[in-house]
Amino acid sequence: MMSAVKRIVSFVALLACSIGMLQAKDYNASFFGIKSNGTTLNTTSIQRAIDYISANGGGKLKFYVGRYLTGTIHMKSNVTLHLEEGAVLLGSTNINDYNVGTPNNALIYAKGVENIGITGKGVIDGQGREVAYNLMDLIHKGIIEDPLDYDRPRNNRPKAIYMRECNNVTIKRITVKNSADWVSVYDQCKDVLVDSITIDSKAFWNNDGIDIVDCQNFKLLNSYVDAADDAICLKSHDASKLNENVEIRNCTARSSANGIKFGTVSAGGYKNIRIINNKVYDTFRSAFTIATPDGGIVENVLVDSLYAYNTGNAIYLRIGARWNKGRKGAIKGVTMQNIYIEVPAEKPDAGYAYEGPVEDNPRNISPASIIGLKGQPIEDIILRNVEIVYPGGSNPNYAFRGVSAKELDAIPEMAEAYPEFSQFKELPAWAFYLRHVDGIQFENVKLIAKEKEYRPAIVMDDVKNASLKQVDYQEPGKKGKKQLVLHNSTLKK
Repeated sequence: MMSAVKRIVSFVALLACSIGMLQAKDYNASFFGIKSNGTTLNTTSIQRAIDYISANGGGKLKFYVGRYLTGTIHMKSNVTLHLEEGAVLLGSTNINDYNVGTPNNALIYAKGVENIGITGKGVIDGQGREVAYNLMDLIHKGIIEDPLDYDRPRNNRPKAIYMRECNNVTIKRITVKNSADWVSVYDQCKDVLVDSITIDSKAFWNNDGIDIVDCQNFKLLNSYVDAADDAICLKSHDASKLNENVEIRNCTARSSANGIKFGTVSAGGYKNIRIINNKVYDTFRSAFTIATPDGGIVENVLVDSLYAYNTGNAIYLRIGARWNKGRKGAIKGVTMQNIYIEVPAEKPDAGYAYEGPVEDNPRNISPASIIGLKGQPIEDIILRNVEIVYPGGSNPNYAFRGVSAKELDAIPEMAEAYPEFSQFKELPAWAFYLRHVDGIQFENVKLIAKEKEYRPAIVMDDVKNASLKQVDYQEPGKKGKKQLVLHNSTLKK
């Protein structure tokens, strides 16, 4: 009897869902008096349209060729914004047209809704530089209060897209450009598909391309991201949450910061992350990095088929102790395979309006690094079928770090520092520096220096259970040079 009741309830739910889908309609934006002239502020009209569509069974609000000026709009359940090719949703340059003074201010804002989307071949243009400059003018005049960290507004800058605690989200084919802050943020959302989008946002500082924060079942596919800050970034802001079941596939990332990054804020953690067949280029910082300085747990990560060109650093994995509040972060079970990376001698992000800083100089080109903490090692790392090409030619008269026990012990822990590949300045290896690691396998790894190096290729300090199989060092004039230095470390036989 109970199973029959359950079947009836399930059928009714499915029928209701089917009826809802049949009722969903397409609505022309002009029907609601929304103007496409680029000068009429449409915030109220667009919001009225979204509210109406949500209240009447759901559907698409379709924007055709034109420029639709608006401030903050709030998404509602069962509504999709569809931007046809030639349609531009244009962010107002007046900061007062946004939700100023509220956390995570944004042009398109959604919280606690479901079955929403933004689709089409149109453009969302936040006009971020103009918005930021106008905001700064109001701050300097004392009209809006803001600490202006590094001469940039800390608060009130609107993101292009911010979605929090939303379920069943679809973002497809659109272009998002010129945000005043992070470009697109998905925070504690479930069942999200972001597919075939373009992000082009170098308008101002902190232009992270895509931030995936404590989400579950998230797919980022076939997309191109060009951002002034981290291009594709997973974060964990809540110690009771984590990013879980995330797939990043067939994407291209360009950034004056990091290409694909975990962190920096990492309170909860990351589990079951798959990063497959992606390209990274022109990055000042790392092509791929995992940073967990705030107590977050990282486990079961696969990076397969990553190709990076003109990147300031290849790989950086780091445990720290910054805002961890007594909790111990961890990185365990990371496989990186089928990887090709080229590191240049020159600054790789030259030409960006907002270039990466050089505050951690003097240093020669930094090696890929995997660095835990004393008594808190990074565990179970696999590097398989990896080739990294370095420029070589490091100048010991510019910056020097030796490999004697005393010199290696002198490298600071820097547990509380902002985790960055350059934070230690000069490191004693040209290819890989490993410290506080338990369980690492190198298998079919080729390390190439184009010019002669004063440093060895690999330095291991407090590394246990390391295995090196088919590791090839290529360096001009290397004959007889010791390329592997072990300090308080053991290799598996």
